[in-house]
Amino acid sequence: MAKVERMDGSRSGQRMKNQNGRTYVYVDGTAVRKLQTAPAKTQKQQKPSVSPRARRNRERALSMNLGYVAFLTVAAVITVFMCVNFLQLQAKGTKLQKEVTALEAQLDSAILENDSDYNRIITNVDMEHVKDVAMNQLGMVQAKKSQIITYEIDDNDYVRQYSEIPTE
Repeated sequence: MAKVERMDGSRSGQRMKNQNGRTYVYVDGTAVRKLQTAPAKTQKQQKPSVSPRARRNRERALSMNLGYVAFLTVAAVITVFMCVNFLQLQAKGTKLQKEVTALEAQLDSAILENDSDYNRIITNVDMEHVKDVAMNQLGMVQAKKSQIITYEIDDNDYVRQYSEIPTE
């Protein structure tokens, strides 16, 4: 509540002043005066007179006929349908995005696994042993220059080169 200060020196009762600066008068006991209220206004404000034609136009503008109600109903149904369809498409897009992310993660793990397996196999192969077996056990010989055929590479294909080609 607001803080109230007492102001002495009043004949008709006690006067109090609150923090807002307003002064209130009150009387202790049973001899409290009745409040005087302002007399009620007897004069009513008259509305400006309106012609019957203007009144009919206003009533017609405020009323809704069957065609207007049907139009609003169809518009509301179409709006709700479009909103539901939009939310379904958005949910489907989110689901597909999550699937793509999962498949990309699977692809990355498969590529890493294949690369590690390939590197493990390559490191376990001893090329000198392969050359020795090919020449001594299988009777293979080194190719001569006349036996080597060169060809042009198409743009549609590719060749992986892991090391430099030796020149003789």
